[in-house]
Parts: sequence; structure tokens; C-alpha cells
Amino acid sequence: MTRGLLSSGWNIFKMSSDSIVKIYTDGACSGNPGPGGWGLVMRWNSHEKELSGGEAETTNNRMEMMAVIKGLEALKKKSQVEVYTDSKYVQQGLNEWLAGWKARGWKTAAKKPVKNQDLWQELDELQAQHDITFHWVKGHAGHPENERADALATAAIRR
Repeated sequence: MTRGLLSSGWNIFKMSSDSIVKIYTDGACSGNPGPGGWGLVMRWNSHEKELSGGEAETTNNRMEMMAVIKGLEALKKKSQVEVYTDSKYVQQGLNEWLAGWKARGWKTAAKKPVKNQDLWQELDELQAQHDITFHWVKGHAGHPENERADALATAAIRR
């Protein structure tokens, strides 16, 4: 018997090497800044898990990033992962901007400090542990998993 792929009480065994974990994420904020929430739906084979949380004073971008962080943190071992986000900020940040920020000592092309550097550094460390493909999906467009992640994030604001 092999160890489970995902933490947080997800007991998954007999993992095949070609299995892909899919993580659907969303963040929400009431005011920007203001109280915020993040939510995610994780799928691996026939298993599904939902996670959510929030902060009293935050921004929408930080909650979008936290959803991805929490999803990746839930993985117990190196995995092939597809992350789906409706945040261009997260998707472009990880796919296009991150390498340049690091090369410039966490400065933008305009030589200003990168916003949310703490979370970008955390995402950078987490993505180095996995084989990840990031996908952008249009928000509030009827994508079932994105709609569920949004509902989880919105509910987390009220908690």
C-alpha cells in the first residue's frame, strides 16, 4: 500500500504515476482591501476535496494566490497538477512574470517592489515541488468547478 497523495484526511491509495490532480481555485474580497476568502476544489481520479478559508483584512489578489497555495500545500508528494484559476494576475504571474521578478531581485520592470512578494515566493517554492500546468478560465461564466470555488470563497468571507 502506498501513502496517500493528498493530505488533510484524504486517504488515497494505489496511485498510478499518470494520475493528474486538478485544482480549481478562486478568491473573493468584500471591499478591496477588506475581508476576503479563498476556495478550491481538488480532484484526483474519483476523489474530490473542497477547502476554504479567509482573512479579516486582505485583497482579492492575495485571496486568489492563497487558494493556489493551499491547494498545493495539500499535496503530500510530488504530483502532476493542473491548476485552474480565473485570475489573470495569478496565471500570468506564475507563467510570465515570476522569472523576471526573481532575476531583478523582486522588482518589477519599472524597478518597483513586487506586490505580494511573500505569497509569490511561497508559490515559487511550492511549484518547484510539482509538475504544474496553470490554466485560466473565465470567471462567472458557468464553469462548474470555478463556480463552486467561488461559492466556497464567498462563504469564507462571512465566517
